Amino acid sequence: MRHPPVTRLLVRPLALLFSLGLALAGCSASAPDGALAGYAEAELVYIAAGSAGELRSLAVKRGDQVKVGQLLYVLDPEAEVLARDGARARSEQAAAQEADLRKGRRPLELQQIEQQLAQARATLAASTATLERNRLLVAQGFIAALQLDTLVAARERDAARVGELQAQRAFAAEAARRDAIAAAAAAARGAQADLALAQWRAGQRQRSAPTAALVYDTLYRVGEWVPAGAPVLALLPPGAVKLRFFVPEPELPRVAVGQVVSVACDGCAPGLTARVRFISPQAEFTPPVIYSIGSRSKLVFMVEADPADPGALKPGQPVDVRLAKAVP
Repeated sequence: MRHPPVTRLLVRPLALLFSLGLALAGCSASAPDGALAGYAEAELVYIAAGSAGELRSLAVKRGDQVKVGQLLYVLDPEAEVLARDGARARSEQAAAQEADLRKGRRPLELQQIEQQLAQARATLAASTATLERNRLLVAQGFIAALQLDTLVAARERDAARVGELQAQRAFAAEAARRDAIAAAAAAARGAQADLALAQWRAGQRQRSAPTAALVYDTLYRVGEWVPAGAPVLALLPPGAVKLRFFVPEPELPRVAVGQVVSVACDGCAPGLTARVRFISPQAEFTPPVIYSIGSRSKLVFMVEADPADPGALKPGQPVDVRLAKAVP
């Protein structure tokens, strides 16, 4: 019976420990010959998507060897594609608004203002000429001086209209205010960032191998719903195997980070070694898979080591570790 994907992540370590328990049943953390019990563990690379979706296709299967950049799987991309298209449209809109603010009015609008300005100048010229003629008539005594006030007001009105249209023409030829342009430019940059984010999310719907590796396990089938952040498959890069062994508390002073230890396992070539890289700072009871009646109450410390030849070991393989002389 196939376990649900999330459950399988929990079942695999338990199965590993169970098999190790069968191999080491009745043994203690330290065998009579001084060997320390341990096992090889894979340092897997889990490939997951940042958002949930239906698994549309799975391009590899368990046991395949993949190369860098090789397609692994594709999730349903429709939602991200729509979000990307919407972000692109908003980015284009913001860019167009910024470009529009950097320009003056259209040529036809400028031409319209020029025609209005020409009309206003003609009106001003007519009112100015009328005022000059009437001044001569007043000087000659043909009309009353009171009429000049009306003609002067008309000429000033026409002169103001000409000035108004000249200002409109100058304003229409210029761009918008600097603050408005800066605000539009900031909005355009924000829209571009949203577009880049949408494109990145759309790209995450299909994942490629980040390194050459063995497809260690596939956790979902095509058509299943993959939750956000859940790994779809696990990769085992070359050499990504470490050793875990357990040191009884009385023997802990004999182990140090950087120390070389000897490793033996069934069917392995002689002379295998590993270098200690981590010693747990916290004690734990002897793991149930390797305890015996005589040692179940003893404390042990978990130690991790990098094997000199990772390809000689298989994940889950029981090993015997013997302490060797520390490297100076």
